[in-house]
Amino acid sequence: MYKFAHISDCHLGSNRDPFLRNLEMNAFNYAMDECIKRKVDFIIVTGDLFHSNIPDLGVVNSAVKKMNEVVNQNIPIYVIYGSHDYSPNETSIVDILSSAGLFKKVVHGEVEEEKLKLDFFTNPKTGVKIVGISARRLGLEKKYFEMLDRESLEKEPGFKIFAFHSGITELKPKHLGRMESIPISYLPKGFNYYAGGHIHQCTRRKFEDYGLIAYPGTLFAGYPRDLEDNARGEKRGFLIISFDNEIDKIEFVEIPGPEYYLLEYDATGKNSAKVRDDLIAKVGEIPAEEKIVLLKVGGEMSGGNTSDIDFIKIRNILQQKGALYVSINRHSLTTKEYETVRPMGEDIGEVERNLFKENIGAVKVSIEALKGENGAKLATELLTVLRQNQKAGETKKDYESRVLKQSVNLLKLEEAFK
Repeated sequence: MYKFAHISDCHLGSNRDPFLRNLEMNAFNYAMDECIKRKVDFIIVTGDLFHSNIPDLGVVNSAVKKMNEVVNQNIPIYVIYGSHDYSPNETSIVDILSSAGLFKKVVHGEVEEEKLKLDFFTNPKTGVKIVGISARRLGLEKKYFEMLDRESLEKEPGFKIFAFHSGITELKPKHLGRMESIPISYLPKGFNYYAGGHIHQCTRRKFEDYGLIAYPGTLFAGYPRDLEDNARGEKRGFLIISFDNEIDKIEFVEIPGPEYYLLEYDATGKNSAKVRDDLIAKVGEIPAEEKIVLLKVGGEMSGGNTSDIDFIKIRNILQQKGALYVSINRHSLTTKEYETVRPMGEDIGEVERNLFKENIGAVKVSIEALKGENGAKLATELLTVLRQNQKAGETKKDYESRVLKQSVNLLKLEEAFK
């Protein structure tokens, strides 16, 4: 009997706060240690190992040390790009670590006669055949699935794993209704296991003709919504699959974490003074000691300004009560006076995406790639590039040159800058 671990969406480096970043790395280390302890034959990581294609080198260093421990135990690691790992024009850290031999990218193929033909990689110890498609941007990933030569993949004998980093329409959680996804029919049939990434909830379901499709979810939290889900009881961890000729057992390995407390407050129909007084009273009752406390305030106030609410004072109250970490989400809080420009969303990233979508039509452009949904996505990606911080030891000139180069590549304006 053999076994492998399926890990996804680690998002190392996603949290800037030192406390959360430490929990993030602890979760990754725990997963790697458990893989060693349980003597898995290999590990497959289905995307978003890091939160950025060029992450903070301190985060990379910590992750490499731990992965080296795994590899030194003769446990190979196989990786595909996630939507955050992928870089269209720059070398990703995933490419660098793959070239260094720390792990192996298992995506390889070429287009022949308008068909994408993928090559299998065989794990030498188990004989398992692995193939997959990495995440891409701006609909290119979906196009690859449409071009996929499924027939040749389906004919391949043996125990097969198909790795991908996409939402499956038939498995997509309700709250991700707007997220792009692919229908299950885009996957090749007849694989024993479909190792999915991108969905941050652990989901498993067997489909006729397709075998088991599984998402392990995130190890800790890549976004504020993940922290809220943690507080609501969502378990975080990874999967271990035992198999021989067929899958025998699937185990979810839960990663231990801190305690949470989530307070959700609806300010609809209340003025700012009432909201302020209510919140101060409510946080005073929260048993915050040794917990991550999440305060989510939303709704349309009947009067006053959001600035009337002293969120700094509220945060201080919770910290004085011994909270390990305090997060205050008020991105969906607004007033009647500002209803016409209210950005809808639960976190900054979602607000930005929605604002771009709502206003992209007001911009007159002649280039198709800059219009509609594609234009909104490109704008969001450009904003991510522009808000990068200067790296340690990097001169201002080098920093500006790097950001400019990435922006030019993203917008495909290389010719204009020659």
